Amino acid sequence: MRIGGLQKLAMVDFPGKVAATVFTSGCNLRCPFCHNAPLVTRSEAAEELAEEDVLSFLAGRRGLLDGVVLSGGEPLLQPGVEDFLGRVRDLGYAVKLDTNGCYPRRLRGLLEAGLVDYVAMDIKNSREKYPGTVGCPGFDTAPVEESAALLMEGAVEFEFRTTAVKPFHAPEDMEAIGRWLSGAPRYFLQTFVDSGDLVGAGCAPFSPAEMRELAEKARPWFKMVAVRGI
Repeated sequence: MRIGGLQKLAMVDFPGKVAATVFTSGCNLRCPFCHNAPLVTRSEAAEELAEEDVLSFLAGRRGLLDGVVLSGGEPLLQPGVEDFLGRVRDLGYAVKLDTNGCYPRRLRGLLEAGLVDYVAMDIKNSREKYPGTVGCPGFDTAPVEESAALLMEGAVEFEFRTTAVKPFHAPEDMEAIGRWLSGAPRYFLQTFVDSGDLVGAGCAPFSPAEMRELAEKARPWFKMVAVRGI
């Protein structure tokens, strides 16, 4: 598995857990507002961490950490993700997976194998606006819809989340997302932060007041809606 980074202590990434975050290299999407450009567009040139070194670090933190977050990039692109998470499990850690939902069969496999405790799935935009938002003309949302429906079956705790960015999102998009995913237990709107190394250009954050207004548009459709980053 290609590992492009390790955050040794993450206090808020895994609800209720003190965790480490493992970042995989490579992604199938090209969202202009993605702040992990080195992992997405320059992953071949990026320095990588040895899987055994990461596992050795995790072994040494047993009793200090509760969980491991597997993020990216897109982790489900990795051919060895099942084996890696199995070894993380053997160390006694809870596992959270961050995914864009494009690989529903692999997601189902992880859930059926009991390798994941919590899933955070990115919802990039309303289905109609997905291609432009993810930077992939002609993008087919069917796999994303399949992953969302799989999570809605309730086999594992999960959240849907959207990073709201100008000019890609508008209030009506929040309503469309809500109608699509109606009844989901948790929906988070995340404030865009310019890392200075984005995949694209022309992106800007919404103000705190605007973020709250967007959240209100989504609120009728979900059991819980919250804003992160304000």
